[in-house]
Amino acid sequence: MLTPAPMLVSLLLLLLLLLRCRVISSQYSSDQCSWKGSGLTHEGHTRDVEQVYLRCSQGSLEWLYPTGAIIVNLRPNTVSPAAARLSVCIKTSTDSSGTNIYLDRNGKLRLLLREQDQAQGKVHCFSIREGALFIEAVPRLDISRRITAFQYELVSDRLGAEANSLGAPCQPCSDAEMLLAVCTNDFVARGNIRKVEREEEHSSITVEISHLYRQKTQVFASGGVRVRSWTGHIKMPLHCGVRSGEGDFLFTGTVRFGEAWMGCAPRYKDFLRLYHEAEQQGTNPCHMDTD
Repeated sequence: MLTPAPMLVSLLLLLLLLLRCRVISSQYSSDQCSWKGSGLTHEGHTRDVEQVYLRCSQGSLEWLYPTGAIIVNLRPNTVSPAAARLSVCIKTSTDSSGTNIYLDRNGKLRLLLREQDQAQGKVHCFSIREGALFIEAVPRLDISRRITAFQYELVSDRLGAEANSLGAPCQPCSDAEMLLAVCTNDFVARGNIRKVEREEEHSSITVEISHLYRQKTQVFASGGVRVRSWTGHIKMPLHCGVRSGEGDFLFTGTVRFGEAWMGCAPRYKDFLRLYHEAEQQGTNPCHMDTD
């Protein structure tokens, strides 16, 4: 049996241990999709390398006061042969700093983003087969006010290649691509073009939607409860030279980091003719309400 003094010492040691565990756990926050950590837990161990595992189609990472390095393993949450054909796209925060980001494939590093490039906030994509992200802190005496932060998305290899070329391809879609886009794209909407604005690296198309068939996330805002119309912006690469056009279009495309990017956009009357022809031949990949 412990005497009062040793018992008090034991309780104090236990309390100190619990407090230490609480401090360490408060510096890390992780789930299957996102991770937030602090380099302060590496203090005195600046050569430490920590493994981080994220298993969602999209999420985020935030590393405060980076020291040492972390390896970020990005994988889908399902086991499928199709997983090998995925790309990873990351978009750094405009105030991201303090690290260099590499691709790590079996211990061989390839530079993906230097510290000074991260503030541009551009999208960078790579095949999931190219390995994990190796994020290494830039050595500094003062690590305060340094935060590395980015969002990530897992997309098909084709979309990843398009993202690296600043958006969707410019060539018109084939008949088969148009019919498939209606079934598989993140948004499908009928409407018209209000205006086209040229920005630094892309064109922003303001559209007014009369019929919203599908949207993965709310990229088109409703005009109100009693008004069945929506408005929004769709991006396209600047080099596509998009111009305003009269009449109704069928807008399809993908949503990347909360922004709509144009895919196929035929005139609605042309799509309607194509759709009815495929319907008569029984070759439609899916049904769409065209009334």
